[in-house]
Amino acid sequence: MPRRFHAPDEQLPPASLVKRLLAMLYDGLICIAVLLVATWGYTLLAAWAVGFDHYMELAEAGALNTDPLLSSFLFVILYLFFAYFWTRNGQTLGMQVWRIRVENSNGTSISWIQALLRYMMGWASWLTAGLGYFWMLWDGNKATWTDRFSESRVVSIANKKTD
Repeated sequence: MPRRFHAPDEQLPPASLVKRLLAMLYDGLICIAVLLVATWGYTLLAAWAVGFDHYMELAEAGALNTDPLLSSFLFVILYLFFAYFWTRNGQTLGMQVWRIRVENSNGTSISWIQALLRYMMGWASWLTAGLGYFWMLWDGNKATWTDRFSESRVVSIANKKTD
């Protein structure tokens, strides 16, 4: 069941591009730590599965430099990280610091499907040199590609209680 952040008729202002980018920078640093821990766990499990000596031989031969299973695993881990925070309280740790939140237009938390759409479009937005985020500078509703694609929005809650 979606969590209600505020009354449906209350419209919070869209978050600025600067706040969004600063929250992304902050979250990026946290993601590095999450990816390091996830890679460590994956490596231990993979080494155990094939044998530690054989795994070391593969690593020394460079056979593990492009592991599509590890890449896929890390991609899913990042989705779970973001989706957990977005669907639970609408804020990642970086968003909490910069007092912004992702929500539906009626003031409720987004669904896991919306989180997946935001996550996927976020990658597309960055792969186009950030155009998906800079799009809000020309958009009449101050919406990014991720906002439009997931039918959600990022709002500023600087004067609101986050309870």
